[in-house]
Amino acid sequence: GMSIAVLGPTFPNLAANVHKNVSDIYYIFVGRSLGYLGGSVLGGVLVDCINAHLLLGVSMLGTTIGLFAIPWCKKSLLLTVLMSVIGGSMGILDTGGNILVLSTWGVEAGPHMQALHFSFAVGAFVAPILAKMALGGSVPKDVAGDEKTNQSVLKLVPTALTPLSLKPHLDVDFLWSYVVIGTYLLFISFFFFILYSRSSSARDKSKAASQKHVTAKYHYALIFLLFTFFFCYVGAEVTYGSYIFTYAKVFAEMKENEAAALNSVFWGAFAACRGVAICFAACLYPGTLIVLSIAGSVLSSACLVLFATHPLSLWAGTAVYGASMATIFPSGISWIEQYTVIQGKSASLFVVGAALGEMFIPAAVGYLQGRFHHVPVVMYAALGTSAMTLVLFPIMYKLARAPSHRDFREVGESEDRKALLSNAGLNDDEE
Repeated sequence: GMSIAVLGPTFPNLAANVHKNVSDIYYIFVGRSLGYLGGSVLGGVLVDCINAHLLLGVSMLGTTIGLFAIPWCKKSLLLTVLMSVIGGSMGILDTGGNILVLSTWGVEAGPHMQALHFSFAVGAFVAPILAKMALGGSVPKDVAGDEKTNQSVLKLVPTALTPLSLKPHLDVDFLWSYVVIGTYLLFISFFFFILYSRSSSARDKSKAASQKHVTAKYHYALIFLLFTFFFCYVGAEVTYGSYIFTYAKVFAEMKENEAAALNSVFWGAFAACRGVAICFAACLYPGTLIVLSIAGSVLSSACLVLFATHPLSLWAGTAVYGASMATIFPSGISWIEQYTVIQGKSASLFVVGAALGEMFIPAAVGYLQGRFHHVPVVMYAALGTSAMTLVLFPIMYKLARAPSHRDFREVGESEDRKALLSNAGLNDDEE
């Protein structure tokens, strides 16, 4: 969470560090996203081959090296490569972490999965504060203005700020945020190496535990549908969080501080609900949490479409929508584990689906919003993706509950055993 979120507040400083405009190094986001996709796939393959603790320790070590190197990077191409390395390490960490939780707690992984994803939200919340403390308010006003503009895809980033004008304002204080986060990750990685040294047979145990689980009759169909489900969900989450600031200013005509507060309400409700969900996951089934979340997202997005510019609707709808989106991803992984075995390759597909949704849906919304200026495309996208998840989940539930051929065989064998026992009892009575 901290590794992802620290880039936003320090983005103007990174641009100045490589002597580029803010608008000229947008490709580092592409590099990180491509690295994340590759790391997710690679992590899904590796987690089935090597110990999960070792894999997570190495991935965190790779992220640490990238974070330590970024502040000293003076070339934009090298910065993109470092971002790709960090993205790949985080993709491996994401896939491996989900698999480790499932292999450790199995069908009881609900609260632990919620806690894992809550930690992502906490990290994303802490990183901007840490960056602001490191910068110490020394960022110049013109750079700060570029940073605010860069937060929205709906606005073009001004290019008047040249590398020469950025150079005098270059402040190396921002590197401390990367150093602190990298040091923290280095410290945590040692614990994974210690766990690996003390649990050399953990991989064999996890494989043995996974073999006890039943594979669903429509296993591959479920994997594909959940891939699509996460594509829609994560894409909608990132789209709303990215565009609501500018939407509030353009369509609702809010002041900048009000729009920023509305954006904070969305992410605050999102993080708070993930924390509360740790307790709820202990007493509610994952499927119940998913149904409640989908219902909340559909109702709130419908209100946001119907009352697109009404202030009360925006505040209440944004809070409910953020809270509704919080538990879907961890609950979805816990839910599918109840019906079919989830190994590394399957978990990597879920992460890849989420990453693709994060890339394509915001881009599509930005393109459509540029073509149709007077249409609240953001709200229609929220409603459309919520409706899509509403359609997909009943289908997945139906397929997951379908009895497998193994179930029929086990039922037949049990009936044969009962018949043999009853026949044996009759023979004993006759004797």
